[in-house]
Amino acid sequence: MSAFNASDDSYVTALLSQALTSDVVFWGPLGRSEGIAAVERFVLDIRRHPAGTGTMVRCSAVDMPDEWARYQWVFTTPNGGPRLAGTDVVHLRRSLIDQFIIFAGEIEPSAS
Repeated sequence: MSAFNASDDSYVTALLSQALTSDVVFWGPLGRSEGIAAVERFVLDIRRHPAGTGTMVRCSAVDMPDEWARYQWVFTTPNGGPRLAGTDVVHLRRSLIDQFIIFAGEIEPSAS
């Protein structure tokens, strides 16, 4: 979250390096990639949203059974612009994220 909300793009890499392993496996909206640079590209793309610099906030508790964790988030842009919500699932190795999966979009209740 800190990388998305950094005061300047130049801080993104350092913030990600504090949270991710160098060989992090990243599953984002465009598929699988590896390394901090891949996550950085994604974060910078979101930060440079055409509607303006948005804000990313965690909007749920962190559910963490053992080395896996999940949480929900919401990204909003200024002046009532586009809003995106989703769920991240991460795997921790020695207190750093080594797998990062993004599920973008809200989950609708099932129509059972």
